Amino acid sequence: MVLLGITSAELMPIFSFVAVMAGAWFLLSMLSNRNSQAEERLERLGRPKSLVDIEEMSKTESRNRFAGIKDAISGLGGALDPKSELEKNQLKVMLANAGFRSDTAATFYQGIRMACLVGFLVPALIYYLLADGFTYKAAQYIAVFGGLGLYIPKIALSMMKSARQKEIFLTLPDGLDLLVVCVESGLGLDAAMRKVTDEMKGHAIVLCEEFQLANLQLQMGRPRREVLHDLGVRTGVDDVKALAAILIQADRFGSSIAQALRVQSDSMRTRRRQIAEEKAAKTAVQLIFPLVLFIFPAIFVVLVGPAAIQISKGLLKK
Repeated sequence: MVLLGITSAELMPIFSFVAVMAGAWFLLSMLSNRNSQAEERLERLGRPKSLVDIEEMSKTESRNRFAGIKDAISGLGGALDPKSELEKNQLKVMLANAGFRSDTAATFYQGIRMACLVGFLVPALIYYLLADGFTYKAAQYIAVFGGLGLYIPKIALSMMKSARQKEIFLTLPDGLDLLVVCVESGLGLDAAMRKVTDEMKGHAIVLCEEFQLANLQLQMGRPRREVLHDLGVRTGVDDVKALAAILIQADRFGSSIAQALRVQSDSMRTRRRQIAEEKAAKTAVQLIFPLVLFIFPAIFVVLVGPAAIQISKGLLKK
């Protein structure tokens, strides 16, 4: 195989040299990082202030055990970071909908995308260039593998987002009914949300986590309007957004929160009944394809098979 006048035997030492240099650079960077952390740890242990400081340092070390790997992955995503504020906000909202609310989640996600791109692209590049040379077919395969490495994390994030939103969608009616009961019994909205969190934390983990975060923000002094708006944006579920909008309007105009929750509960129950009726109406159409592809051929063989055998025997006798 000849690649631009260079044979595969001449290319192999170049790839080996690049691989050895990359491994040596990674190893030296890890060792230097470990040495700097060790020196900092020894300096802090040389003059401890109290036993509390020593315990706090041990906890910090256990938390930062994988901080180097996390920082390395985050550093890889610098090339893929969105440039405009709109794209950054959209990425943060999508990560929040999937359950990742950290400030470094966007950078870490882009680092994972870059690592997957390199992990798919480099082996494909080496294999196809050494096997077939720089041909149009090899370029197509390399582009396909590069696209897979770039979009697999995005697909995985979309699946995690959909699964989380589906869990919130399924557990929200029970939470809203309990919220209506708590508010109508005399509890305030904050106390009612805490009660819902305590009662449903066993089977509605995601919804209780969102309510608990909203309660924490309210206790920290944030306006209820902002907390409820963030709750709707953070979940990305239309029902939660509608619930947040109704509660914001009730809080702004001073109307009854219990009545607003009751109206929202009734409308949500009606919407779920309509969704169930829609799925039931689609069932007959969706059953056509498995019937035609799998059930009808078997029935046809069972019914027509014996008659076909008898007819073939009669024809052979004649």
